[in-house]
Amino acid sequence: MGPDPGEITQLLQQWRSGDRQVEDRLFELLTPEMHQIAERCFRRERPGNSLQPTALVNEAFLRLAKSKDLDWHDRGHFLAISARVMRRYLIDHARARPDILFLPIEGLPDRFLGTRTPSELVIEVDELLDDLGRESPSRRALVELKFFLGSTDQETADALDITLHTMQREWYRARRWLFERLTGKT
Repeated sequence: MGPDPGEITQLLQQWRSGDRQVEDRLFELLTPEMHQIAERCFRRERPGNSLQPTALVNEAFLRLAKSKDLDWHDRGHFLAISARVMRRYLIDHARARPDILFLPIEGLPDRFLGTRTPSELVIEVDELLDDLGRESPSRRALVELKFFLGSTDQETADALDITLHTMQREWYRARRWLFERLTGKT
C-alpha cells in the first residue's frame, strides 16, 4: 500500500511554507513513485546508457527543491510536475546529443515520423505541449503522463485525481489536438 495521500498533501504544504524538516520525509515517501516514472522514461532505452533512472530522480529532486514554493495541490500535482521536470531534463539531454533518443514515443504511429528523426518528433511534441498547456493545463499533464511516461489509463487517472472515464475522454481530445498539429490539419 502506498503512502497516505493526505499525509503527502500536508507535507507539501509544510514544505511550501518553509519547513525544511519535512523535505526528507516527503522525498522518502515519493521516491518510489518518482522512480517508476523515471523507469518508464527509460523503458525502450538500449543497455549501457550513461544516464539512469536513479540519476534522473535525483536531478528532478534537485530541481523541485529549488521550486518548493510552487502551490502544490496534492500528490498527483507533485508527480505531474515531477514528470514534466524529468521530461524537460531528458529533452535537454537529447538536444545536446541528437543521436540518442531518451524518451519513449509509445502509441504514436510511424507515419508521424515522416522525414523527422524520433528525437526531432519528441522535441516537436514537447514544443506543442507548451501551446496545449496554455489552452488546457490538465490535458498537457495527461499527455505528459501517457505519451512521454507510458502511464496506464488508471495510473494517469489516479495521478490527476480524475475518474477513468474523464481521463479517457480527455486523452482522446488531447490526441486529436496533437494529431491535427502534427499533420497540419488544424
